[in-house]
Amino acid sequence: MKIALFSSKPYDQEYFEKYNIDYQFDFTFFETPLNPHTANLTKGFDAICTFVNDQLDAKTMSVLAENNIKLIAVRCAGFNNVDLEAAKAHDIKVTRVPAYSPEAIAEHALALILTLNRKTHKAYNRVREGNFSLNKLIGFNLSNKTIGVVGTGKIGAAFCKVLSGFGCEILAYDVYPSEALKEQGVKYVSVEELFKVSDIISLHCPLLESTKHIINKESLALMKDGVMIINTSRGALIDTAAVIEGLSQNKIGYLGIDVYEQEENLFYKDLSESIIHDDFILRLNSFPNVLITSHQAFFTKEAMFEITTTTLENIKAFKNGEELVNEVN
Repeated sequence: MKIALFSSKPYDQEYFEKYNIDYQFDFTFFETPLNPHTANLTKGFDAICTFVNDQLDAKTMSVLAENNIKLIAVRCAGFNNVDLEAAKAHDIKVTRVPAYSPEAIAEHALALILTLNRKTHKAYNRVREGNFSLNKLIGFNLSNKTIGVVGTGKIGAAFCKVLSGFGCEILAYDVYPSEALKEQGVKYVSVEELFKVSDIISLHCPLLESTKHIINKESLALMKDGVMIINTSRGALIDTAAVIEGLSQNKIGYLGIDVYEQEENLFYKDLSESIIHDDFILRLNSFPNVLITSHQAFFTKEAMFEITTTTLENIKAFKNGEELVNEVN
């Protein structure tokens, strides 16, 4: 079975080649992302493997159908970049990796909180330059702070568990509240109440029409002055223009993001010698209280193992005509 893997990085090739020994699929690795302009590269393949920023819209689907692609194996949990209606119309199956390592992303969210709060990134650079001053490095105790968790699926639940040892009050909002989390002391409230009373707000919900720009001018107005906002889910949960305004007006005291609404033009690339033509990311980087990482929250050895092996199992099930337990409908 011939498979084209798009948005390939050296670590993708390393893991897939290592674990493909037991499956013997014929992989071709394309560093380029998949979009309507690169979709012709799929000619001669049976299936494709894609990642978070590949563009699987109706135009791409049409080319895939012409090239007789029957399976899209998405090697991540999110699928907001996939036009499922177009896939269904062309009888193309879509699978995903529903849960590779919730702990990896939860722990990265906590790392953003602690780094922003205690300014360890700034302290590191100061000490390397011989500056041992503590001026402007003051933080706050997480203990007794109110943490608002938007979305309590597997990642949000793991985040609540990680926070439980810090002595925080944990509030949560989810369309489907978790009884298990309630038993652990997590209190479910309306999203408006969560915005109003939380010192720190961490986003762990999927990107849907109902959640797009859930952080916007109106929701920011409800929040405490100096609120900390963390996003390790999807970039479009945040209205970037509104957040920049909130930072400028000191409404937002801290912003930590591992995802960005226009990240497909930036993330996973070395642009250190390039001129970046994204005014929003340049403006965000100008704030001293903003910390940006390039969609690396998932990036642990354990997560890469789960992503790779689950994707291979999804492809194997399709090849053998078995039930696709991770199919996206």
